[in-house]
Amino acid sequence: MEKQKLPNSTLILVFGIISIVTCCCYGIIGLIFGIIAVVLAKKATALYMENPENYEGFNNVKTGKILAIIGIVLNVLYLGYTIFLFSTLGLEGIQEMQEQLLEQYGG
Repeated sequence: MEKQKLPNSTLILVFGIISIVTCCCYGIIGLIFGIIAVVLAKKATALYMENPENYEGFNNVKTGKILAIIGIVLNVLYLGYTIFLFSTLGLEGIQEMQEQLLEQYGG
């Protein structure tokens, strides 16, 4: 019997990568992709554990899940940092800080 590819194994890997790459988007977009990847990885792992000899592509699921967890941690940290900035400086303070950085580095 020929092995089948695990459903969504490539998608889990791609979402894990996207969750890390988009961590600088205020921590929201990457957090969404990371959570989706972890949920899909849990379902794919359960399916694989029922009949491991019938499926291939479990390495993509494991790698995607690890990347998604790293992405979730980075996004939560960045989201916390963003909330901290908004609560302490406010919107005007953040805009002023960005203007100073642009002037300083010639942007």
